[in-house]
Amino acid sequence: MTRWHSEKSSVAKTARRISSMGLVSGTSGNVSKVIASPDGQALMAITPMALPYELMNADDVVVVDFDAEPVEGDGTPSSESLLHLAIYRARPEIGAVIHTHSVYASSLAVAGKELPPIIDEATITLGGAVQVSEYAFSASENLAANVCDALGERKAALIRNHGLVGVGSDLDEALEICTLVEHVAQIYVNSTVLGGVTTLPPDVVESEIEVYRMRNPKIRGDG
Repeated sequence: MTRWHSEKSSVAKTARRISSMGLVSGTSGNVSKVIASPDGQALMAITPMALPYELMNADDVVVVDFDAEPVEGDGTPSSESLLHLAIYRARPEIGAVIHTHSVYASSLAVAGKELPPIIDEATITLGGAVQVSEYAFSASENLAANVCDALGERKAALIRNHGLVGVGSDLDEALEICTLVEHVAQIYVNSTVLGGVTTLPPDVVESEIEVYRMRNPKIRGDG
């Protein structure tokens, strides 16, 4: 059994889940989580490039350090490793990142439209509107920086002309975020087709963002 088998297994399991849920197709998207080495150094376990998720197991997951240098695993780390690492550096409280290409979220990303606060649950859970990053070439440092800017203190961001990134304290939360965004994005698109979208009142949005911040104090550096 390899080192960090449990952590790598959870990454592979989540990758299989996002595939079975239709949040990605083929080998698109990627999944990662923060792990620690015996000396306390922060490392990242991430899905490899070009391996179908339904075939993925713990031994396929690659471990890299925060300079994207390989630590364990024979595969090539995901091409979006820089994006994941940039998020972990910007948001130390984050323990897992999932990047999906789900249809409705990706449609908004291609249209360059943010997902506004239209559902109470989503605003409280996500921290406000899901913003769209400025365009940058896939897998580039510019893309990583732009997505971090769009993410801010929230838990999801749309990647312009690309897809969605969701974050959480662990893989279960990050997956919950990606699923929620896709669900609300579908509601938003369907409401637009039906003739219009009614957003939550500004004072309600402000109050719900404060609830989000109280539930996530580490985002503000308070703990």
